[in-house]
Amino acid sequence: MKLQFRMLSLAVLAALPALPALAHAQASDDTAALDQVLVTATRTPIALQDSIAPAQVIDRAQIESSQATSLQELLAGRAGINLTNSGGLGKQSSLFLRGTNSSHTVVLVDGMRINSADLGLAMYQDLPLAQIERVEIVRGPQSSLYGADAIGGVIQIFTRRNQGEFAPHFQLGGGSNGLREASGGIGGSGEHGWFGADIAYQHTDGINACRGSATLFTGCFADEPDRDGYRNLSKSLRGGYTFNDQWSVEGSALRAEGENHYDGYYNYSETLQQVMSGKVRYTPSERLVFTASVGRSDNESDNYGDFGVFGSAQTHRDNASLQADIGLAEGQLLSTGVDWSEDNLDGSSAGYLVDSRRNTGVFVQYQGRFGRHQLQVSARNDDNAQFGNHATGSLGWAMDLGHGLRVNASYGTAFKAPTFSDLYDPWSGVPTLDPEKSKSANLGLSQHGQGWHWGVDVYETRIDDLITYDAATFMMQQVEKARIRGAELTAGVVVAGFDINGQLSYTDPRNRTAGSAQFDNWLPRRAQQTARLDVDRRFGDFRTGLTVQGAGKRYDDASNAVKVGGYGTLDLRAEYALTPSWSLLARAANVFDRRYETVAWFNQPGREYQLSVRYQPK
Repeated sequence: MKLQFRMLSLAVLAALPALPALAHAQASDDTAALDQVLVTATRTPIALQDSIAPAQVIDRAQIESSQATSLQELLAGRAGINLTNSGGLGKQSSLFLRGTNSSHTVVLVDGMRINSADLGLAMYQDLPLAQIERVEIVRGPQSSLYGADAIGGVIQIFTRRNQGEFAPHFQLGGGSNGLREASGGIGGSGEHGWFGADIAYQHTDGINACRGSATLFTGCFADEPDRDGYRNLSKSLRGGYTFNDQWSVEGSALRAEGENHYDGYYNYSETLQQVMSGKVRYTPSERLVFTASVGRSDNESDNYGDFGVFGSAQTHRDNASLQADIGLAEGQLLSTGVDWSEDNLDGSSAGYLVDSRRNTGVFVQYQGRFGRHQLQVSARNDDNAQFGNHATGSLGWAMDLGHGLRVNASYGTAFKAPTFSDLYDPWSGVPTLDPEKSKSANLGLSQHGQGWHWGVDVYETRIDDLITYDAATFMMQQVEKARIRGAELTAGVVVAGFDINGQLSYTDPRNRTAGSAQFDNWLPRRAQQTARLDVDRRFGDFRTGLTVQGAGKRYDDASNAVKVGGYGTLDLRAEYALTPSWSLLARAANVFDRRYETVAWFNQPGREYQLSVRYQPK
């Protein structure tokens, strides 16, 4: 496995700065990439290459060309991302950004936070790719802009947008393990407004999610060698209208209903994830913009065992914010605002002692340019109804060195309040847990040229009172000191018509609590190395591509007694344009049929095939 991962790393490194000399006559493609807009890193629109925080944008064209079947597949192996999955498509997935906990990443859908109010996790497996227009990933602490939980970073998902004349689109497909997919919608824009509606369905018979063990407290508590299927039905509506040069409104709604089969102490669950948002923008002058937004996110689940309902939870979060962006002078922007949220557990079989919490955050941010220098400073105070006031801040600086070369440095603090489950779960909760606090520093160097780019970032994060689960006591615990060091290497080049993009990450997440029996152990379920290589090439109406991605070994528990081996996989894809509007797509995933796990005992799919047809007017 070490040899396989080294070969994967070498393949990624092959896409690095030695390639610029080979790039040629691809300036238009590169210009399109450089023109990508990023909103999440500053809460204001900026060019992606101007972000001081390490960031990445995945747009709709990239989503479609990847032929990924899930959001987890799309994100796997990207810079700073460690992913785990418990048994295939639709099963519980966790994302560890820059080695932090899976609940240390704020996940937004159209600006609304969707991390569940009880567990603090985002249900990535239930967010259908067919409904997503773009994904923005910002790595590093962002609590000074987004409040609690943003220790590792922020991922924002934007639902589909519709431009041009009103037209329908749809896609039908199927594949291995009884996969059936269908999605479609209609949308477009006029002189003042835009509107769209979509529906998507995904169904798989699944694989045997857990290799099973009937031994008490081992594996998934059961030996059930059967297929564990998954079904997802999602719908979305969105639209916007510009009344004049000063006033505009927009809104969106996404609803995803899932049915999932498992192995273990419960066998079946029904889930609902729903998010609604609305926004009003008022621009009284060229230098002043007010934005008000409101929204709500809901997470519901009912879990069934052999004797009926085993457990249930219904949570929702109401959000509201007001932001003012003030242009002080050319290249000088001041942003300030207030965010309000209320979390509620409407119903839970767990019967938590506390079932609601309010938070009010006030923030201010300054962005400025001074010749070759760029500065970003932000500060925030969050007043949490349960844990009081927490102040966070960040400072970022970048400098243009010429010839497309740029250096950046940043420092930030962040915090996370314990979730309801951390505190009050009757089986594992500890009501005396304290909020987690972190300090992070990042140093980066990047360069953009005609048809190529590369970047490297190194960072360190120190977390006090890190909340983890102790498998030995079956209770939540706090790690007094944790330290995460890492480096990320990204690169892309267009050469001889081949679009090559590589990403390589190293993360060293450690328990650094002096005197602890777990001192210097790896934090659980995080691999030290991850990598991804994407290669695509168009030959007239035919396009082909491959993705190689993998991860090194990891440990499944805090004591580092259960090792999960590393892996590497190869996916191949092809697309043929039958007409300007009709395309035929084919894909083979895990071509070499590698058997591997990302969570101990839980299987991952072997070799799979997929065939689809897509109608999308140009």
